[in-house]
Formats: sequence, structure tokens, C-alpha cells
Amino acid sequence: MSSPLPPPPPPQWVVTMNSPLPRPTKAASSLPDPPGFSSGRGGKVRQQQQHQPIAKKAEETDALKMKKAWEIAIGPSKQLPMNAIMMYMSGNSLQIFSIMMVFMLFKGPIQGLINTNEAFARYETPSTRGRLVAVKLVYVLMQLLLLALGIWKVNAMGLLPTTRSDWLAWESERQPLERAFFALKG
Repeated sequence: MSSPLPPPPPPQWVVTMNSPLPRPTKAASSLPDPPGFSSGRGGKVRQQQQHQPIAKKAEETDALKMKKAWEIAIGPSKQLPMNAIMMYMSGNSLQIFSIMMVFMLFKGPIQGLINTNEAFARYETPSTRGRLVAVKLVYVLMQLLLLALGIWKVNAMGLLPTTRSDWLAWESERQPLERAFFALKG
């Protein structure tokens, strides 16, 4: 009987994957770490972050909060072109599709106006309260622009009473002056 053959050696990629990484050379370790990366050597980066003044961290946090608040305030303006195209394409006839489109166009801004304070509650701190007034004002203006688009669409559909004939039910019948004159004479 013959003895079993030894197993073949593993491929080179298996050996490479299972072996530990070589230590970096002196030239490679002299490069600074990229921003946000903390290497295992020493706690210098963590110590520098811990010694950073608290006021500076609060300023950075407030700046980020204001940036996010402005993004929310400008958000409705990004919806304006798409809504305008959709209102134009839906036509001016009274059909269920165009009526539902107008309903949705009014529903969003009205809810946005009602929930203005809740939309910015996350970003309100004692230091940002004064600056948030301008942000809220821009947000309300953008919502009002969306409402104006809805009013334009309702007018284009002929649903707004803008002509004299729309108010005929409230006008009294005119009496001609000639008839009144002859009624007095005769």
C-alpha cells in the first residue's frame, strides 16, 4: 500500500489574506492621519478634542443647527417648480384628477403654516432663538408662495368669483328711469 499524498500548498492569495499586515515603515508613519481618523498610537487627537473650549463646540453646534434650519426653510421653494409644472399639465377642466391635485397643493402649505414652530423646535436654543425668526419668516413666505400657486390654479379653473356675473344672485333688478317717470305721470 502506498502512503497518502500530502495536501497541495494553499494558493498565494490565501496565504496573503491569513497573514498579518506588515508594520508600516518609518516614512509611511511620518504622514499625518487624515481628518476624523484616530490611530491607535497615543491619545493625542482625543486629548486635543477634549481640551477644545466648550464655547467653541457650542458655536459649531449652533452654526450646524442654523444651517439645517435654513435647509428646512428653503425646502418649500424646491417644491414650487414641480408643483407649477404639475398644475399646468393637469389642465383647467373640472375633473377628479385636477381637483385632487389642487387639494394636495393647498393641503401641504396649510399644514406647513400650522406646524411652523414644530418644524424648527429641534433647532431652537437660547442662542439661536433670535436668528430663527428670519428663518421662520422665509419658511412662511415659501409656504405662501405655494398657496398663491394654488389660488392661481383655482382661478384658472374658473372656481374663483372674479367677474361681475359671478355675483348676480346678490344684485337687485334695475328699474329703468323711463318707466318710473311714466308711472308717476299717468
